[in-house]
Amino acid sequence: MSGVQQNRARAGAAWLLVTLALGGCSTSISEMPIGSAASDTRPTETSAFLPVNALPPERDEAAMDPAERAKVQKELVAARDHQASAAAAKGQGQANDQNQPQSQVQAAK
Repeated sequence: MSGVQQNRARAGAAWLLVTLALGGCSTSISEMPIGSAASDTRPTETSAFLPVNALPPERDEAAMDPAERAKVQKELVAARDHQASAAAAKGQGQANDQNQPQSQVQAAK
């Protein structure tokens, strides 16, 4: 065989392998009906999630009673106020630190 014929044979073999590989991806054997429909052994699973645009069922009882809700709201307001006062105190501390070097510079003159 000459060099040209060998190259053509290799190219043909490569082409055959590529087409077989791509052809194998295009068909799914598990979806083909081989036996009767009654022999389908795949379990029928229902999804744990609701379908799109479906609303969940109404609750029989309230999520929180009003007293518990008021208590949680009071705790959240107290936490918010505490964080606001801590942030304000931190802001004042930074302002004092920034002013301190300026006063030392003025005193040095």
